[in-house]
Amino acid sequence: MMMRLSRDVWLAGVDGCKGGWLAILVRPVGGNVCIRPVFKNFSDLLEGPDTPTIIAVDIPIGLPRKSELRGRGPERIVRPLIGERKSSVFRIPSRSAVYASVDTAFPDDKERYVRACKIARETSPDQKAFAKQGFYICPKIVEVDQFLRKRSELIDRIFETHPEVAFWRMKGDRALSYPKRRNNRPYTLGMNERCALLESEFPRNVINGAPPEGAAKDDLLDALACAAVARRKFFDKAKSFPDHPETDEHGLRMAIWA
Repeated sequence: MMMRLSRDVWLAGVDGCKGGWLAILVRPVGGNVCIRPVFKNFSDLLEGPDTPTIIAVDIPIGLPRKSELRGRGPERIVRPLIGERKSSVFRIPSRSAVYASVDTAFPDDKERYVRACKIARETSPDQKAFAKQGFYICPKIVEVDQFLRKRSELIDRIFETHPEVAFWRMKGDRALSYPKRRNNRPYTLGMNERCALLESEFPRNVINGAPPEGAAKDDLLDALACAAVARRKFFDKAKSFPDHPETDEHGLRMAIWA
């Protein structure tokens, strides 16, 4: 999707964070970077004069009726590429299980989790339940899913990515050597490795800067990695996994871009 270069074009890398969503806006070329304050709703990114032309977001897009063995096609393909980081690519369960995880008729987290796991098992051939980490990102999955179903004209502007796959691409299609976190804390070697890769894309002061309130340092690096994918997409240089994505029942493509 090659577009005319313009000084007015913004692209965005977006990552979910504790406070909501962290968006980093970049120009197609150059070091002009705008780190927006964390915003609560994904739809807020599409408001204002700096609305991005392309958004690469670290969230699954496209939900299956039934979860296949090892997950959706994108998940099955990218896991082997990123080596020891493969556990960061969660298996996405069925649409009904994802939506059960946010069902407000069951206000207790544990009750919702048990119910969602039951539905996930019933809608997968290997009776696979939820990973706890996957369960906790379901509100954001549903938020983006509902947004794109209402705003279908944006399907060709908003793309799923994954930071670890984005870093794999930056490293010349090689897996990273270190995790970004260890024992649930930022891991210096992993953070330094990611910062070094980002220096080919963005100014050092942006990479080394503090994240906005409501986001952590690793959220900042992940959002920058997503922004690098948005640039690749702008120039038709991004790779899609798989090459020919399937769509879900609502016409949303299931692909991870890098």
